[in-house]
Amino acid sequence: MKSIMQDEKFCVICGNMYVEDHHIFLGANRKISEKYGLKVWLCAEHHRGDYSPHHNREFDLKLKRQAQTEFLKTHSMELWMEEIGKNYGD
Repeated sequence: MKSIMQDEKFCVICGNMYVEDHHIFLGANRKISEKYGLKVWLCAEHHRGDYSPHHNREFDLKLKRQAQTEFLKTHSMELWMEEIGKNYGD
């Protein structure tokens, strides 16, 4: 998995080494997550459990803000809006 958010393969929450990749943007934007590396590794509990980005809006938004921050280090805000269509910045 290519990720602009992580260099090493471990859960970004707990550090567990048994992980799954999580696409920050799903649905129609899943391919954009793949294209730009907008993904993180999460253990099964943090990927699919009650506090996962799939079930916890606050955690989901935190990851989206982090993805935007990392993306903007090498790309323009104009491209972000063209690809994602929403500003998650503060």
